[in-house]
Amino acid sequence: MSDKERAIQLLEQIPESKMYYVLGFLEGVAVPDEMPNEETREAMRELENGGGECFDTLDGLWNSLEG
Repeated sequence: MSDKERAIQLLEQIPESKMYYVLGFLEGVAVPDEMPNEETREAMRELENGGGECFDTLDGLWNSLEG
């Protein structure tokens, strides 16, 4: 039996009242492992070093894009 088949078998045994927790975990691990591109990595380094711009609200972000 494959790991995936065993996981499906176990999922069938989980009561509906606990399925919420399982879904949260599965959604977290189902994200593909992708490396950010160089532009994104550079922006992350800039933020880590105290640079860049941070916004507390979406309105602030949208306003900065308009100007």
